[in-house]
Amino acid sequence: MLYRSFQNIILAVLLSSITLSATAQKVKEPAITKPEWTQPYQPFRIAGNLYYVGTYDLACYLITTPKGHILINTGTAASLTQIMDNVKTLGFRFSDIKILLNTQAHFDHLGAMAAIKKKTGAKLMADEKDAGVMMDGGNSDYELGGKGSYFEPVQPNRLLHNGDTIRLGGMQLVMLHHPGHTKGSCSFLFTVKDEQRTYKVLIANMPTIITDKAFAKVNRYPGIAGDYAYTLKAMKNISFDIWLASHASQFNLHSKHHPGDAYNPAAFIDQAGYDEAISDLQKAYDEKMAKAHQ
Repeated sequence: MLYRSFQNIILAVLLSSITLSATAQKVKEPAITKPEWTQPYQPFRIAGNLYYVGTYDLACYLITTPKGHILINTGTAASLTQIMDNVKTLGFRFSDIKILLNTQAHFDHLGAMAAIKKKTGAKLMADEKDAGVMMDGGNSDYELGGKGSYFEPVQPNRLLHNGDTIRLGGMQLVMLHHPGHTKGSCSFLFTVKDEQRTYKVLIANMPTIITDKAFAKVNRYPGIAGDYAYTLKAMKNISFDIWLASHASQFNLHSKHHPGDAYNPAAFIDQAGYDEAISDLQKAYDEKMAKAHQ
């Protein structure tokens, strides 16, 4: 524990210098070519104290507690007002958000993170391996970086490692390090309950491959092939009742829930859908590796 605390302090000091240089640069968010990323979507209760507050496809989750709330992901910078309105629509105060979490350091999942952090004073807790990218606005991202900041830089308050627990108001979320899509991609595993039963929930960051290059040629991420292999293996061995993901389309939200539907957690109990999604991603990885050896 002492080692990790000291490590967090050192990294925070080093990374703060990155933030100072990044914030001096103009942020240029990429053009959004997918309308479903910004299309509004009616917020709803998923299970227990877990709610969907994202856009039509960019999934954002609110976990409520008596001691304040946890927000996972923010969508793009333009998602800010939608998320604020969605939280209010559900009957909660946006200012009660105390912890911010993120599944991957790309602009479509944390574009509004810096603004929300400023508005709420919430603490951002992030996978250590994505901290640098967050703090330079994406400029050091292995695939999308190298052209300056493309989202507003934001500094984490706590750096997370595989298996670390986030606690607030009786909730305990375990962070699972699932690198590949980004160096610090991660998932969250936790339990919620309603009047009927308890649900073990996995918010999974699916390890989709975004680079067209052979893994061996991704010079800014030399361990990428091994990280994808690790993540795919790890994700096959997770036990859960309900699974969700960073994109609504990845867990077929729109076939499971329609605006105005009654509360129905059972709609999200879908082991077969998860297994199929992981199998498809494994095939994509295997094909890329095989092609590299031809």
